[in-house]
Amino acid sequence: MVNDKKILHKHTERRDAAENRQRILDAAFRLFEQNGVEKVSMNQIATEAKIGPGTLYRRYKNKGELCLDLIRDNVVLLFEDIDAYLEEHREESPRLRFKGVLSLFIQFRENKAQLLKGVEDAAPSKSRNPLSRGPIYSELHQIFVNLFEEIYETGFPKVNNVFRSDTLLQALRSDFYLFQREVRGYSPEIILEQIYSTFISD
Repeated sequence: MVNDKKILHKHTERRDAAENRQRILDAAFRLFEQNGVEKVSMNQIATEAKIGPGTLYRRYKNKGELCLDLIRDNVVLLFEDIDAYLEEHREESPRLRFKGVLSLFIQFRENKAQLLKGVEDAAPSKSRNPLSRGPIYSELHQIFVNLFEEIYETGFPKVNNVFRSDTLLQALRSDFYLFQREVRGYSPEIILEQIYSTFISD
């Protein structure tokens, strides 16, 4: 009987935790949509979700973790789309496949700009390897390394494709990308072409 009570209590805690998580995500989404990620505080999210700040911080250390949770399913779909694209175009040139993957990510960045910026802004500035601290960029990095190796495996001097991919990912980060969109006034299509021509030699 004691064990049964413990099991029941454990299940109740799990259900409550799941409900709290959904309440937090719903509240954060509403506030982010209304005010933008940057202008919303963790305390505002806790108040909107009708939970204590301690409950919020036990689940999410900062807004970046919250933003990542909000786009988690979209990230999964993004990489499923990339995998499907690469499989469907496996007979095409690596240059074409590189451009296709780049286009898919730029579309994703356009659709999830605020949340991606929230994820990046909350990352520790003193991280030893800032580009690999998030799952999105770690996986993208390997995809681009593989494509660069295909592109430059014949007819070109030996290049460091890890460094090349690191540099590319810097150009895809929010600070650089949004500067090109908002200050330079470039459209996503122009940014795609500029990045492609910068990293791919004819």
